[in-house]
Amino acid sequence: MVTVHKTSTTLADGRELIYFDDREPWVSGTQTRTLEDPRELPPCSSLSEMRRDPLTGDWVVMAAHRMNRTFMPPANENPLAPTKPGELPTEIPADDYDVVVFENRFPSLNMHMEVGEEFETLVDGFVERAPALGRCEVVCFTADPNSSFRDLPLTRVRTVIEAWVDRTRELSQLPGIRSVFPFENRGPEIGVTLQHPHGQIYSYPFLPPRTRAIVEQAKAYKERTGNDLFQDVIAAEEHGDRVIWNTEHWIGYVPAAAKWPLEIILTPKRKVADFTELSDDEKEELAALYLDILQRVDRFFEGIEKTPYIAAWNQAPVGKDREFGRFHLHLFSLMRSPGRMKYLAGTESAMGAWNNDTTPELIAARLKEVAND
Repeated sequence: MVTVHKTSTTLADGRELIYFDDREPWVSGTQTRTLEDPRELPPCSSLSEMRRDPLTGDWVVMAAHRMNRTFMPPANENPLAPTKPGELPTEIPADDYDVVVFENRFPSLNMHMEVGEEFETLVDGFVERAPALGRCEVVCFTADPNSSFRDLPLTRVRTVIEAWVDRTRELSQLPGIRSVFPFENRGPEIGVTLQHPHGQIYSYPFLPPRTRAIVEQAKAYKERTGNDLFQDVIAAEEHGDRVIWNTEHWIGYVPAAAKWPLEIILTPKRKVADFTELSDDEKEELAALYLDILQRVDRFFEGIEKTPYIAAWNQAPVGKDREFGRFHLHLFSLMRSPGRMKYLAGTESAMGAWNNDTTPELIAARLKEVAND
């Protein structure tokens, strides 16, 4: 069990920043982090829109202001580092922190925009158009720019989990939000533009395609069989060769229809919609499991110290169809062999028809082989 102290403040441009502390004297509230942002910044305001593809039904977000966002800055201009005396101020006013969450300075979705009555809801009188009202947040896992999530102590992982719980709860209450998605992109091969260990949280005003597809499949399965799709998947996977982790509360496995050269699903054994519904025991077990997953991922490819990956925390929809979603981690890597990436070319990118360069059984066997005995 971890005790976390939450402190919220406002940055110079009006964006919210939140400290999540697990160390004394901050956790007891006898001392607080630096709250005042010394920078002079214009008020946060950007206009993002989204348009619905009439052929697929998918929403596409358009945020032209992101074209010039920060890209691979030098160490002394790291915007996610603490602000040290005598150095350039960063996004984080304090000279140290445990875990920090703040609104993205270059968001795809945001609430900081004025939408007038003259806003056109159709493009060319046909294609649906809407303001991209949502919220994008950055989650800094540690103040150490040279660390990685796999290196965090167990207590700090629990603090990150509590931050995810808090943000899922708060973001789900924003008007119009339909899906809250915490994730981490790790590695320049994935497209990471800041090397500091961090993740993000997107709160969408629509269901993204994967969430929508899961809902549709689960709903159709329920109508056809009367059963819960996720429970039947767990029952089918639980005693198979692709199961890597099978604990009191969690099951982790390589899915039978894995798309990626390295792919893992981790889900609670009971029906859980999102982070907010996890019990303390489930969160305690998750912290240890997640560290083991990341450490095995980094041993998966010989000669690769840090495997590029995407850790996607899938959560049930907010509101309608919530019962057809299920909380689970979907972690995958685009690396197909040491130093070689799987590029999404014609069949994957153009048609969404996947070819995998390995098999789920081989992936599972390798994950078992690299266990830290």
